[in-house]
Amino acid sequence: MTTLTVKDLLPADGTKGTLVGRVWLPRVSGPAVVAVRSDGVFDVTSRFPTVSALCEEDNPAKALGATKGERIGDLDAIVANTAPDGRDPNKPWLLAPVDLQTLKAAGVTFAISMLERVIEERAKGNPASAEAIRKEVTRLIGDDLSKLKPGSDQAMHLKQVLIDQNAWSQYLEVGIGPDAEVFTKAPTMSSVGTGMDAGLHPKSTWNNPEPELVLFVSSRGKIVGGALGNDVNLRDFEGRSALLLSKAKDNNASCSIGPLLRLFDDTFTLDDARKLDISLNVTGTDGFVLDGHSSISKISRDPTDLVAQTIGKIHQYPDGFVLFLGTMFAPVKDRDAPGQGFTHKRDDIVTIAAPELGKLINRMRTSEECEPWTFGIGALMKNLAQRKLI
Repeated sequence: MTTLTVKDLLPADGTKGTLVGRVWLPRVSGPAVVAVRSDGVFDVTSRFPTVSALCEEDNPAKALGATKGERIGDLDAIVANTAPDGRDPNKPWLLAPVDLQTLKAAGVTFAISMLERVIEERAKGNPASAEAIRKEVTRLIGDDLSKLKPGSDQAMHLKQVLIDQNAWSQYLEVGIGPDAEVFTKAPTMSSVGTGMDAGLHPKSTWNNPEPELVLFVSSRGKIVGGALGNDVNLRDFEGRSALLLSKAKDNNASCSIGPLLRLFDDTFTLDDARKLDISLNVTGTDGFVLDGHSSISKISRDPTDLVAQTIGKIHQYPDGFVLFLGTMFAPVKDRDAPGQGFTHKRDDIVTIAAPELGKLINRMRTSEECEPWTFGIGALMKNLAQRKLI
């Protein structure tokens, strides 16, 4: 991992937005909630012991703006000390900007890409069969699949057509049916941030990054901001059985969020988040380059609908949650041999970026090679109590 700079981190408008991060402070052997501002990085942990607590404010951006905090250093130096290679353990470094929130993820949220993948899969390489299915889909809903609303009468008609064409699957059920797929991505506090190694199961031979928007949601169900995320996915494990989803998704360092949380304010709103274009770049030591993107504007379920299906009378999250919104990106570029598709190799550098949210950069390693996760909820509570912050 090369040394990161501020240019590898900040949004296109710099520090004009309300930016929140977490920084490891060696002098207290624990994390600090920080505000990233034009004149430095400020520790606000005495006012907000956790990012979760900040997100519980009626107006988190306003509350953070009214908190001066203690300056702990320049962003440049903290960012440069974040990558595990060459890190000085006696100086601060960045962490993922999430702590007590539950880590949730939504899947199969882009019908525009999902339907085409399933059509091709069910057609089994027969172009004529695939074209017949496409024509029937077009007759029912037109040629803009992004307008298809899951659970609608139109979607249910499409479901029956696909069943008749022997093209139905469990993925389509959650993609265009009334119920969204929402699952727990990883344990609370297990996320890695930008500049850190992201993990792959050592037995996986077919895997890929998933560039996504991550919403931060309070315990009341209010969406307060967003960050970038990599919902690292093992295609071979999940492909063998949907019941292996947890093993495909939850491994050490397999959940990456960052670089910072951008709270909603006058410079960045939920409507802005709905229009995000997220880019992906994978660069390997073998010279391989893969580029992709995901446009939130083409999502099939509105972010508010996905949040509403996650929290409510049926399920509560007292410390709030973050929600990966899914991706329209599906890697098809061959890496080694024709027809073999894409899979990660050791030391791939993955960059997920959006002008409004900055860049999330990770190096890919097996989960056992990544830094072990040792600082959990109990350690955080003990550390904050020792510092007299709770």
